[in-house]
Amino acid sequence: MRGLIHVVDDDMSFRTAIERRLKLAGYQVATYASAHDLLDASPDDDQPGCILLDVRIPGLSGPDLQSRLIEQGSTLPIIFLTGHADTPTTVRAIKAGAEDFLTKPVSSELLLDAIERAMVHQNATRAQRGRLETFRTHLATLTHRERQVFDLIVRGKINKQIAHELGTTERTVKAHRHQVIEKMQVHSLAELVSIAERLGMLDTNGH
Repeated sequence: MRGLIHVVDDDMSFRTAIERRLKLAGYQVATYASAHDLLDASPDDDQPGCILLDVRIPGLSGPDLQSRLIEQGSTLPIIFLTGHADTPTTVRAIKAGAEDFLTKPVSSELLLDAIERAMVHQNATRAQRGRLETFRTHLATLTHRERQVFDLIVRGKINKQIAHELGTTERTVKAHRHQVIEKMQVHSLAELVSIAERLGMLDTNGH
């Protein structure tokens, strides 16, 4: 199966038609008549999929549900469907990270293209999240002194400066530096700097 698509729309005939189209395309489908129904179901983030969400649904609106899911840390991509596109809503939803904004009635081709793009993006996001978790795990294995050396290396300090700052010898710094490279499982200083940046440990000036 290609993934699970969550369809949130209060129009039953629309839900049925979309479900049929998506199943024909090889997707699994779960349908919900309201935003609260989706929240109650707590869709699984780890499974490939996305959410097709109507903008105007009674109760909690589409954009409000989007905000709620973001608060909960959901990474499921959201594609909005609307019968009445209005620019402020579109802009708000896209700024908040919506993958796409489609106007009803939507052709199967447009819909499936949007879903495909959303799932490619989800895959890339999940892979990146996995890599960051690995980096954090490696970082946690550093001793206090190795962590100090790591912090100074990625800020561009050379061994002599690090030794002076930590009140130790260059030889000791070299040994710690070797341990840091080993434990972080990298091959170069550039990789260490890249990891520090991606973990948000450096500001925009690299400090």
